[in-house]
Amino acid sequence: MFDWNNTYSVGIDSVDRQHQNLFALARELHAAMMTGEGKASLTRTLERLVQYTAVHFAHEERFMRLHDYPDKVAHKAEHDLLTRQVVKFQEDFTAGRVTITIQLLTFLKDWLEKHIKGSDMKYAPYMKQRSVA
Repeated sequence: MFDWNNTYSVGIDSVDRQHQNLFALARELHAAMMTGEGKASLTRTLERLVQYTAVHFAHEERFMRLHDYPDKVAHKAEHDLLTRQVVKFQEDFTAGRVTITIQLLTFLKDWLEKHIKGSDMKYAPYMKQRSVA
C-alpha cells in the first residue's frame, strides 16, 4: 500500500530520503493494523509518523523560506491542514473515539501521493535551479 518508487522523487536528495521515511512509517502503521497489534503499538507507530511528518514539513518550509519560494504560503497551508487533521485523528485515537482503519490509511496514501506528485513537484525545479540538495 505504501510502496516508494521513483515517480515520487523530486530530485532533491534530502527531501526524497524523508519522503521514503514517511512511506516506511506509513507501511509500519499499515502492517501493525493488519496484524492486529494492540493499541499501545499502534499509538507508538502513529506517534512516530506524526513526529516525523512535522520534521519533514519543517525541512521543506525552511528550504522555501531560505530560497524565497514564491508559493511558500500556499504550500505551508497544505502542510498545516494535514497536520491539523492528523493531530485530531491522533487525539481521537488515543481517547478511543476512533480506530485505525483501511479508510484512514487510504486517505494518508492518497494525500502523500497527491502532495508529493503535485505540490512538491511544483517546487522541485525552483529549488534545483538554486542548487538545493
